[in-house]
Amino acid sequence: MANLSPNMILGSVSESSAASPVEPFEALAMEQPKLKGRAKFLRGLQRISSSPSLAQFGRRMVESSPYTGRDTLSCASLSSGTPRNHDSPYPSRSSGAGFSTAPTTPCQGLGQSSFTSSTSTMPISASPLNLRSQSSQGATNVVVPEIFDDYFSLPVPAPKPKRRANFNFWRDMPPELRLAVFAFLRPKELVRVSVVSKLFHETCFDGQLWTCFDASEFCKTISAESLAKIIVTAGSFVKDINLRGCVQVEHYKRAEVVVKACRNLISANLEGCKNFQRSTLHNLVKNNERLASLTLTGLPAVTNSTCKIIAKSCPSLEMFNVSWCTHMDARGVQTVINGCPKLKDLRAGELRGFHNLEVAQDIFDTNNLERLVLSGCSDITDEALQIILHGKEPDLDILTDIPIVPIRKLRHLDLSRCSRLTNAGIRTLAHLVPALEGLQLSGCMALTDNALSNVLATIPKLTHLDLEELSELTNSFLSEHLAKAPCAPSLEHLSISYCENIGDTGMLPVIRACTSLRRVDMDNTKISDLVLAEAASMVCARSLRATGVRSPPRVSLQMIVFDCSNVTWTGVREVISRNSEFRKRSGSRKGTYATELIGIKCFCGWQATVDEHMRRVLGGDIPAARRLEHKWASFMMTIAELGTDGGDSRRRRRRAREAQMMHADEEEGGFGMGGIGRRRRARSNGCAMM
Repeated sequence: MANLSPNMILGSVSESSAASPVEPFEALAMEQPKLKGRAKFLRGLQRISSSPSLAQFGRRMVESSPYTGRDTLSCASLSSGTPRNHDSPYPSRSSGAGFSTAPTTPCQGLGQSSFTSSTSTMPISASPLNLRSQSSQGATNVVVPEIFDDYFSLPVPAPKPKRRANFNFWRDMPPELRLAVFAFLRPKELVRVSVVSKLFHETCFDGQLWTCFDASEFCKTISAESLAKIIVTAGSFVKDINLRGCVQVEHYKRAEVVVKACRNLISANLEGCKNFQRSTLHNLVKNNERLASLTLTGLPAVTNSTCKIIAKSCPSLEMFNVSWCTHMDARGVQTVINGCPKLKDLRAGELRGFHNLEVAQDIFDTNNLERLVLSGCSDITDEALQIILHGKEPDLDILTDIPIVPIRKLRHLDLSRCSRLTNAGIRTLAHLVPALEGLQLSGCMALTDNALSNVLATIPKLTHLDLEELSELTNSFLSEHLAKAPCAPSLEHLSISYCENIGDTGMLPVIRACTSLRRVDMDNTKISDLVLAEAASMVCARSLRATGVRSPPRVSLQMIVFDCSNVTWTGVREVISRNSEFRKRSGSRKGTYATELIGIKCFCGWQATVDEHMRRVLGGDIPAARRLEHKWASFMMTIAELGTDGGDSRRRRRRAREAQMMHADEEEGGFGMGGIGRRRRARSNGCAMM
């Protein structure tokens, strides 16, 4: 027994386990002697070698490998610790987590009681006993996958993504988002989209999309039934309604339906609705107490009694327009002024009765008006205008004779066609309206230079000045008063049409001083090409230059110069040449272009060329615009030569025909005679019959 080796002992254990597979470890209970020498050294190496259970954590070995068994290979010895066909006498202990671990205590003798304990006699593998490999002489081990595969090496099937259920995009969209999308559509587009489906029909006629209903754009194409249906559907959501020009609401029942549906109006425009009944209009005013803006221009149903209802029902009214209402007079306006303390905008053009001094005194007492339109009120007098501005018998300053009254808040004053006004009435504006921005005095034929000389010096914020048909104005007024007034740098709109005494002497200083001009009406005056050239220089000086065509130009000054006998084609050419001017920079081929252009209305025979030139400049085709300008200049010079006496008349006529053909071809978008442009239309003379 002393010479027994561990292999012999393990071989006997293997044979006994083959004979009785039910009790594989009974042979280990026998007494084992102490190992000495080489056997003891090999046993020590086996203890520090890798645990047999670690083989289960690797990948599955091929069956042709010599290491397919459960043997261990020492990291120090090349011989296996146990025979290939025998199980190891040292069963691995499993941890609580299911992982095999190497023995951590010194190995006891083979005869110790630890090998006969209940835990040691348990099967090592998780497989049933009849599936475990049976060691026999000359037999090979059967590899069972369950023995070598652990939990983490098993393939886990990937979860299949669930297919999204079908859904309706518009139906499942939140109503708030759907309304936000439909809010980008215009009213006409909403009506067209409503026929797509029931959902679209319900959404398109939702009242939240019709808070601002403007029917002036399609008033001629929409029927009365559709108009009434939209308004009734929107109902109380409508706050701003514009029925300008909707004459199809003629039946009183349709109008009543519209009036009953609208109860939260803030702004209403009924201009041109001549078929509105008086009772319907009164009900509309009574049902909407929050009205802040009301336009009743040209309605025959408006009377002084209507104004009384408005004064009682609409205390928040701020804008009131009753121009051209022939069945009312200034007394109705007086009622509204007294009943609506927030009124700021009053437009009462073409009404009668403003010569009444009591009405003028009530307008003065309010002092809240910022816009007052009395155009066409031919019965207003100088005395009434003076009371509107400073009241009855005001206290005067001892030194300046200026009325000591609160400053007026007027910003826009329209007194056009008030034919009874003279210099005495207009002169009252001085020192009382410093915030005035717009003054319209066209048609007041009796006004002269003395009427406006003091007024312009006291209104520094003036931007719009309309002096059309003031035939008594002279050049001295423009050069001495307007050009030197504090409002000159901010003036944007100036109209001196039909001022037949005004010429270059008065307009040249104005063009130089008023550098913010946007529109100048000078038709039927004595101006010449010098004014056009000065205007072109002024616009060129105030505008920036663009380095490329990517910066689109815009029209910053509009000039009306038709029916001016002193304006020739050379002045018009000066304007259009500045519009297409190309300035080269030193040392570079690139140049700069104008960003601000001048639009001009001139003689009808030249207007087509001017419009075509402007179209090309706005489109960025500067070379084509310059080519058109040069050919038009050649054509005009040829026409001028043709009218001179003497010389070769036949040659001049031939040159005139060629210039005319080139000019016509250029206007049609071609590239001149012999160019590559589109084919030119034949211009042969017709027969005698045609």
